[in-house]
Amino acid sequence: MKINFSNLKNIEANLSRYPNTKLQIVTKNRNAILVNQLIDCGYRLFGENKVQEAKEKFKKIKNVKIDLHLIGPLQTNKVTDALKIFNTIQSLDREKLVKEIIKSREKTNITSTNFYIQINIGAEPQKSGIHKNDAKDFYQLCVENNLNILGFMCIPPLTSTPDHYFEEMMRIRDSINPNLLLSMGMSSDYEIALKFNSNLIRIGSKIFN
Repeated sequence: MKINFSNLKNIEANLSRYPNTKLQIVTKNRNAILVNQLIDCGYRLFGENKVQEAKEKFKKIKNVKIDLHLIGPLQTNKVTDALKIFNTIQSLDREKLVKEIIKSREKTNITSTNFYIQINIGAEPQKSGIHKNDAKDFYQLCVENNLNILGFMCIPPLTSTPDHYFEEMMRIRDSINPNLLLSMGMSSDYEIALKFNSNLIRIGSKIFN
């Protein structure tokens, strides 16, 4: 496994036309050696799917300030570790999880974590995320409990073109709070997400081979 710097350069070239969008490199299932190589190249924004994997891996990275996001589902029994490890949790998706975060913050006094609300934009039963019709009420619940919500995240269905899902994410965001950010777009569809004003694209497989 190595870094595909040619693809990385092409992604950066595409991003240069979108000054409000950041590249998040997804390092799940990649080792600390590759992460350190990316750090040497100036990258600091990373995404991981699992709490335990990130906990072990990021003990081995260079002593620099990074911005680490959890982009995979979060189990309630992993909340305390997640708050300690990640700067941002993008997979906030249910009231039970909110309650557990509140309890853990009271014990640990960690209040600096940022959050994205994950929306199950395709209403797929196998995927995490709050239903789009519940997004506004869930956002209000989070705000009332002093969770710092940066924006909304989604993973559209793989079986169809994502255009209308990304457009719907924009509509949902604008109807709730137009100042919130959108985390949408991955290796297979990030170029489409850019056209719908995604603020954060999460790229993994296209960068490693």
